[in-house]
Amino acid sequence: MITLCGMSLSNYYNKVKIVLLEKGIPFTEEVQRTGSKDEAVLNATPLGKVPFIKVDGQTLCESQVIVDFLEARFPEHPLLPADPLAAAKVRELCAFMELYVELVGRELYAEAFFGGKVSDGSKERVKKTLERNLPAFKRLARFAPYAAGDSFTLADAAAYAALPTVGNATRVVYGEDLVAAAGIDWKAYVKMLGDRPSLQRVNADRKRDTEAMAAAAAAKKAAEAGGQA
Repeated sequence: MITLCGMSLSNYYNKVKIVLLEKGIPFTEEVQRTGSKDEAVLNATPLGKVPFIKVDGQTLCESQVIVDFLEARFPEHPLLPADPLAAAKVRELCAFMELYVELVGRELYAEAFFGGKVSDGSKERVKKTLERNLPAFKRLARFAPYAAGDSFTLADAAAYAALPTVGNATRVVYGEDLVAAAGIDWKAYVKMLGDRPSLQRVNADRKRDTEAMAAAAAAKKAAEAGGQA
């Protein structure tokens, strides 16, 4: 049995979870927040990042490594084409999207989602880079109707993790969705993916956990206010 470790608020955790669900692989989930200093966690994921998995008495980290392992270990319900070059093109799309779109946009998340602040210099640099990289990504992606063509692949799990997050982050920080501005209609694409049971499960779990976190934060704030009264 595979254990998926992380949290449903992590886009890369959800990428792996989508692949597990799409391939029909039995798994359990273990809540683990990013940034842990626990030795057992650091032995599994040395930077304390999520997700990671536990399998056969060992651990494996980095989402793309994990999904490539799952594809090789569980060839039933493949999420890569059988042709090696076609499979490599899917992986090319995943790598390009994560390195040149998500990783760049990630610098905005602190301000967009977590109440932090990003320097004006960083914002300007990120915007300039995304405005160059997003049209380049569009050249590789097909959206016909799936990211890499006419069937659901690993690229769609990666796109679901990256495109909405970066699109929403840029909208909050810049007042403009740079993904959509580059001609990538990610909202229609994500809506189409939302008909899949795997995505419905992931969305429901994330909504549940987001609401629970908000309620816990509100309760803590109320308790602190009561203690100061």
